Amino acid sequence: MFDDYDLPDFDFDFGNTPIVAVDYGTETIDQSSKVKTHKVINKHLYRRFTSERAVEDALDWHLHDGDCYHIISMGDVDSLTFLKFILRQQPLDYCLLSTWCMALTDIEEIRRWLDKGIIKKLDCYVGEIFKGSYAKEYDALCPIIRKHDGRVCIFRNHAKIYAGFGSTFSFVIESSANINTNPRTENTVLTLDRELALFYKNFFDGIKSFERNFDEWTPFDLNIIPPRVLP
Repeated sequence: MFDDYDLPDFDFDFGNTPIVAVDYGTETIDQSSKVKTHKVINKHLYRRFTSERAVEDALDWHLHDGDCYHIISMGDVDSLTFLKFILRQQPLDYCLLSTWCMALTDIEEIRRWLDKGIIKKLDCYVGEIFKGSYAKEYDALCPIIRKHDGRVCIFRNHAKIYAGFGSTFSFVIESSANINTNPRTENTVLTLDRELALFYKNFFDGIKSFERNFDEWTPFDLNIIPPRVLP
């Protein structure tokens, strides 16, 4: 898989052997600080990828609650790659994404997912430069998201996050990568944990946008999601 790349030597094993995390306790949220934290107990798995195809080939096809994949990539892997992988396993009742930038081709793909019901509702959180520096993308994104009752929220943002909820599992994708292909090394953590997904959703739900064109927006009510289908 990696024959075409000169991968550096690492001091730790990237094998497929599960590593059980240390018990660090339960969720901790410090209300006195702007920094929020969430501690989880997971089984950790490690992977490295050189291309989008490598993600499809190397990730376990059936994901399980509690699994946490730590991923280092060197090649054409952007953060949307991991959302695609999730959507091949289940549609989403709700998803949020946070990014600094994205391309028109990515927005078109998001539009197809929404129009086909693969994602029922999507909220987008972008950086303060997005409207000015990515005007075409902003103008294309807003009507697509509005059509499906989501919002585009602009604020001082540099986080690259997805959090989503489906009938089978909930997940969080935390990545250094934006929603655009960047031929550089990027790190990503994919975690299947509902409480972690709720942690991020509750945080982003509370953000106030610099732009007021989505003031009619209301947060997605997770209570309308059908009961989870156990494997």
